[in-house]
Amino acid sequence: MDFSTVRWEEVGKASIETLQILGVSGLFTVILGLPLGVLLFMTARSASIKSRAVYIILSLIVNILRSVPFIILIVALIPFTRILVGTATGVLGVIPPLVISAAPYFARLVETTLREVDRGVIEAAQSMGASTGQIVRRVLLPEALPGLLAGITITIVTLVSYTAMAGMVGGGGLGTLAINYGYFRYQNEIMIISVVSMIILVQILQMAGDRLVTFFTRK
Repeated sequence: MDFSTVRWEEVGKASIETLQILGVSGLFTVILGLPLGVLLFMTARSASIKSRAVYIILSLIVNILRSVPFIILIVALIPFTRILVGTATGVLGVIPPLVISAAPYFARLVETTLREVDRGVIEAAQSMGASTGQIVRRVLLPEALPGLLAGITITIVTLVSYTAMAGMVGGGGLGTLAINYGYFRYQNEIMIISVVSMIILVQILQMAGDRLVTFFTRK
């Protein structure tokens, strides 16, 4: 293999695109998935019939979105993506399907994490007259913070593999670079560099997430 022929500017550009995709999609995944997960948790434990109905509907939607393979979802959402951001390719084109796929996944992680919060703490807050919003903001989320950070880490690492799949439809980033050059043009050097770059990225993200979880657990 001859790595001297590798166009490193293309590798650098693809790496930056991958980071942009991860940053924006990860942000919106948390913004949408966190309240959705809290809502799932709150409605699941409610005795109200209306709340239970809301939980059943939301749970069904979440399960449907989670069960659709990402490569199929991204193709199925092309018309919606074009309406939303004006394109179905590149950095912008891959963000909506990434968020739609990852937000339900993260919401389930949030719901599971909140279930592990000590019920005694919640009941104590209720006995002191705390409202639902205060319980969520001052009890649930602070108590579940290490678990939530772990969930965010898992979700973002999963997004890395999703960005690679998005390369099949011109989603931009290292995935597209690997497909266009490494696969279609038989440039094995590019394929190896892309794979190694994504492995390194995943390791950095996992290590950073683990450090944050450890730090807030000790606090």
